[in-house]
Amino acid sequence: MTKALRISIDAMGGDHGPSVVVPGAALALERHPDMRFMMFGEEALVRPLLDERPALARATEFRHAAVSVKMDDKPSQALRVGRYKSSMWLALQAVRDGEAQACVSAGNTGALMAMSMFCLKTMAQVERPAIAAIWPTVRGESIVLDVGASIGADASHYVNLAVLGAAMARIVFDVERPTVGILNVGREEIKGIEAVKEASRMLREAQFPHLAYHGFVEGDDIGKGTVDVVVTEGFTGNIALKTAEGTAKQIGAYLKAAMSRTLMAKIGYLFAKGAFDALKAKMDPSRVNGGVFLGLEGAVIKSHGGADEKGIAAAIDIAYDMAHYDLMRTIREMLEQTPAVPPG
Repeated sequence: MTKALRISIDAMGGDHGPSVVVPGAALALERHPDMRFMMFGEEALVRPLLDERPALARATEFRHAAVSVKMDDKPSQALRVGRYKSSMWLALQAVRDGEAQACVSAGNTGALMAMSMFCLKTMAQVERPAIAAIWPTVRGESIVLDVGASIGADASHYVNLAVLGAAMARIVFDVERPTVGILNVGREEIKGIEAVKEASRMLREAQFPHLAYHGFVEGDDIGKGTVDVVVTEGFTGNIALKTAEGTAKQIGAYLKAAMSRTLMAKIGYLFAKGAFDALKAKMDPSRVNGGVFLGLEGAVIKSHGGADEKGIAAAIDIAYDMAHYDLMRTIREMLEQTPAVPPG
């Protein structure tokens, strides 16, 4: 009999805590009935929500956690106060100890990254972990990394990001040799800072067997879906992510205002409601909620702190795929196949 796939969940994470995390887990369970959970949090808050959902309760092993990491805690403070006893730490520890195959938390990003690095450690071949986001495009979806794990990068770190992103793309998109591009201020090889130009040279000359290097891409290529994986450092990636989220909300507000301005506009909206609903669904951030921490000795998925139950379920869906298709094995195999990069 196949062993059930198990996801550990920090039930106290995010702006809304158990009130959305527990319903989100129930929604994800409906989509993946073979999934099982380990859930960590304050018993008085979590247990009643589980009891209201018998199917989820049967699929969940609950463990009390006396401490919750606050959204405004500094990473150092979270490590000092929450290490070994917080819901966030215990959820990560379950992955480290092999009790679960992936961890999901909507908690404080800095604290989760610090605890993940301390509890799970980084892979031997990886200098720094990254956060990868699944990005909706006109062609479908792409992966963008790093969207905020660390600031700045040298050429070798860009190469590491390319390998990590390609490993995730192979699982998410079922592509044997994903296309990879480096985000730059132009497509010409002479443009950009030295680290970016050197990384491009390294990727082009290395001829990796598991990824197809496309070259430089610009900001508008992200939304176009020009490549499967867009590589950038965390400062630029986080700004790009927040800009895209803000633009989606801005377009939504413009459409809502335009459709309610006149009687004819309201009538036109009724005729085009199906198309507008499809657009709204495509732009809904909760549909692709969940950043994947790559480069750690364990699978960790960070949900948006303000996610609703649909967003939490989407993050758990990603965790399910990462565990079901064994992301860690894929990353290790690709790192082992990575040829030595010639020095500059």
